[in-house]
Amino acid sequence: MSETGARARLKELIQELAIVRGKVILSSGKEADYYIDLRRVTLQQEASGLVGEVMLDLLDEAKLEFTNVGGLTMGADPVGTAIMHTARANNRAIDAFVVRKAQKSYGMGRQVEGPSVEGRNVIVLEDTSTTGGSALTAVEGVRKAGGNVVAVAVIVDRDTGAKERIEAEAGVPYLFAYGKDELGL
Repeated sequence: MSETGARARLKELIQELAIVRGKVILSSGKEADYYIDLRRVTLQQEASGLVGEVMLDLLDEAKLEFTNVGGLTMGADPVGTAIMHTARANNRAIDAFVVRKAQKSYGMGRQVEGPSVEGRNVIVLEDTSTTGGSALTAVEGVRKAGGNVVAVAVIVDRDTGAKERIEAEAGVPYLFAYGKDELGL
């Protein structure tokens, strides 16, 4: 599928499957009159592949060099694996990782799981972001594990300050595939 075709189809699926209208309390504690449940997209068989294509295109257009993608479990997990699988289908080696909210106190005691991020350029992912808190937790975990975070990327930006906060606090670019206006929100 062409870049434009994949992007247009993913937008349709987000609008059809993920946008729920009505008053909700977000993980940030803020109230909104809509909710974007992107797991309805990232875990859906057609949309998952499109997520990988659209997000990898977004990262490539930004001319970022990286070998690993991932973020705070759970929103980032299917986004990272979608990118990993899309890259593999195109003969590119990109590994995914998962960041726990806190370091384990047992086993290997890791906060970042998967192939090592130490000394590697990584992209921190999230499905959507309101305040940037989850992405910043992931950035901190990756940095403690020795990874070099080169950007934060999300599928949908709610335009509620996450971009500004992440760029100020993490000191890396914040990229998004779709803004809320583009989705009619």
